[in-house]
Amino acid sequence: MDGVPESHTGWTFVTNHARVLAAIADNPSTRIRDIAAHCRLTERAVQKIISDLEQDGYLSHVREGRTNTYRIDPGKVLRHPAEAGLTVASLLSLLVQDEADRSPLSLPDSRRHTPA
Repeated sequence: MDGVPESHTGWTFVTNHARVLAAIADNPSTRIRDIAAHCRLTERAVQKIISDLEQDGYLSHVREGRTNTYRIDPGKVLRHPAEAGLTVASLLSLLVQDEADRSPLSLPDSRRHTPA
């Protein structure tokens, strides 16, 4: 079927909700179609995730003509007890970066693992 991203099997480190939130942080006026392509999800899945995030207060939007502009609440605390006290801003600081900086070795020296 055309327009449906190739599925991924197996587990991943980052949830689809975090991926969508990071895509919106990169561009608050992005279209659902573009988020879906970037995150390799269906548009319907992205709509559901945005609805979840809005329902729980992590995200809101303003309609401007035919475009939605999203606003993320950076101070909102993450949901899982293991991340108690961590905010959306702290999560996004790990996930959002300029495309120019994206490469397999783009971690600062202090974050790279060097065997002892």
